[in-house]
Amino acid sequence: MSDLPSRVEFREEGVREGFQIEARAYPLADRVRLVEALAETGLHHIQVASFVSPKAVPNMADSDQFFPAIRKKPGVLYSALWLNERGYLRARDTAGVDLMPRLVYYASDPFCHRNNGCSAVELAERQAGWMRMYVADRLRVETATVLAAFGCNFEGDILPERSVKAGLAADALCRAQGYTLPKIVLADTMGWANPASLKRLVGMVREALPDTTIVLHLHDTRGLGGANVLAGLQMGVTLFDSSVAGLGGCPFSNPGDTTAAGNICTEDMVFMCQEMGIETGVNLDALLECAHLAETIIGRRLNGHLLRTGGLASFRAAWAAAQHA
Repeated sequence: MSDLPSRVEFREEGVREGFQIEARAYPLADRVRLVEALAETGLHHIQVASFVSPKAVPNMADSDQFFPAIRKKPGVLYSALWLNERGYLRARDTAGVDLMPRLVYYASDPFCHRNNGCSAVELAERQAGWMRMYVADRLRVETATVLAAFGCNFEGDILPERSVKAGLAADALCRAQGYTLPKIVLADTMGWANPASLKRLVGMVREALPDTTIVLHLHDTRGLGGANVLAGLQMGVTLFDSSVAGLGGCPFSNPGDTTAAGNICTEDMVFMCQEMGIETGVNLDALLECAHLAETIIGRRLNGHLLRTGGLASFRAAWAAAQHA
């Protein structure tokens, strides 16, 4: 498939992905302000925080206060991440969380040990228990996420068959409840994907799960984030996770310099799509204001390109005005 889609959606994860990896905590009011600003840009899904061990990720310790503090904008989803049953129960019992039930799998066993404290096989077996919790709460699974789907800093290259196997296992749990797996998130958690490997895995997953929407969660760790987004677009992918100003990164993935590039940068990818005539529904100027706000809150130079240069609208306007002068 080579035709580009006419419209794509970016799910914003910078507030969760970005602040979790920082060496210090940031005031709740500043993070609330950033979430509320992002909601005014046209983004429809913002992942606010995670419900994980406060000892392991201290910057997410106040998630149960974070969600209720946000003034919600109608039509915007404010979601959370969890990695075990306790996390889900905390999220369920916190006001303001839009519950998006998820299943979690790892293509890398050593990374699963670091991030979840168990083997990839053990976590996969636990997903049946997660499904029982969701069924008891009358909820349907929204996504299955496969972490380290393309490669791992602790294991090396990952066979794509592992990610396909995880997707099939998640689909089987959903089919037992009478529906197919709605979405599968292929997460390049440590920045190992390249356009060729991405197209190969997307093609294999699409063949195995033709009724499931593929979501790409890409990191720009080694500078291939934009190229991988383009490869995804060429494969017909229309849903991407991204982070304002390029914030993000997993603190348990041996990321090296944590100030380096994290997730694909929302405003840069929105700009790329708009330049190619692909609709995003996002106001780029408003999103750039959010990127500057994120940089102000973090207190150091962040990695988004448009943060430094801006888009092309002002240059085109000046050029047009000069032609008519």
